[in-house]
Amino acid sequence: MYDHRKLGRELGLFDSDPLIGAGLPYWLPAGAAVRRALESYIAEVERRAGYQQVYSPVLAKRELYEISGHWAKYSDDMYPPMDMGGEQLLLRPSICPHHALMYRSRSHSYRELPLRISELGGQYRAELSGAIGGLSRVRAMQLNDAHIFCRLDQVASEAAQALGLINRAYDDMGISASRYVLALPSEDAAFGDPSSKYVGDAASWAQAAELLREVLKDAGVDYEEAPGEAAFYGPKIDIQHEDSAGREFSLSTVQIDFHQPERFGLEYVGADGNKHRPVMVHRAIVGSIERAVAQLIEVHGGAFPAWLAPAQLVVLPISDDEEKAAGEVARRAIDRGLRVEVAHADEGSLGARIRENRLAPYQAVIGAREVADRALSIRERNGRQHEAEPIGEVLDRIADLSVPEALRSR
Repeated sequence: MYDHRKLGRELGLFDSDPLIGAGLPYWLPAGAAVRRALESYIAEVERRAGYQQVYSPVLAKRELYEISGHWAKYSDDMYPPMDMGGEQLLLRPSICPHHALMYRSRSHSYRELPLRISELGGQYRAELSGAIGGLSRVRAMQLNDAHIFCRLDQVASEAAQALGLINRAYDDMGISASRYVLALPSEDAAFGDPSSKYVGDAASWAQAAELLREVLKDAGVDYEEAPGEAAFYGPKIDIQHEDSAGREFSLSTVQIDFHQPERFGLEYVGADGNKHRPVMVHRAIVGSIERAVAQLIEVHGGAFPAWLAPAQLVVLPISDDEEKAAGEVARRAIDRGLRVEVAHADEGSLGARIRENRLAPYQAVIGAREVADRALSIRERNGRQHEAEPIGEVLDRIADLSVPEALRSR
């Protein structure tokens, strides 16, 4: 594996500056292209899976997090309150309380459930200086978060669907989990005790844990149970990965939460006409975008799958005589939605330019023959060379090959 902190900077994907601060990297154009591609992919996967996308503020009153339990159980990892006009505002450490309020803002029938809402939103953690580094542990992150409000009899199928989305995303990203963990409360957990790490009652925790075991077993996934690793509000499936130094971290998660629906008084009208409490399933397909890109860099060494590559096609005119034709090819490729760069003739010898752009999935060398025939000869990243074909046909094929499998027409 590659060290993303070193390689990411060498490839011009991201960097940092002391004036911005530790744990607050910024995205350079190439890295921003990877990030946008990943965000667009997640948004489309979620749309097809029946999610409705929302936005919510990154600030909220302290009272919100007192209700959710974050202030009592998680405040050590939160930034201090900001006093504003007699109120205390906080940068959110989590998106789930905001989504609970969104659900509560409207009445709901059992016919609407499951209600799946997702958000790619900012959240903030007061990480210690010694723990932060690169993209894998940051103080401000963009989280691919979603919450499913459902009936109890729908929980297992919704959690299973979320796990399926995660595994399909990993296939498209070309990464794999190191292990699956069922994170549980500590064996001596004192539920209901204000000093306890956990909220809620033993019965709801046991029920949630058993539902997640069912999901993992039905998926045929080998997993380990980890007492003491649960979130303060419920057990969760943590999907673990390793970085280049062999350190393990969680990327994706599926959680079952009986606590926040109770705390926020969430309801739906059942088929019997009575009010019932929904269950909240939390899930993140790729977790934070920062951590996901860090893993992509380390696994692929910058040679990303075509749909994620900063430049999917690099056009290389042999000499100044082909510069105009190269620009026209680039414009036609851009019109097809491709990310394209031109490696100009005055930037070095053809061989040097080919080597410099070796991480691009596709290269097109344009000489006098290609200009005369209005054709392209494509070289793939693996060294495979294709015979020259009409420009439009070649660009259409590259565009088709640059769509991730989960989004291909079926």
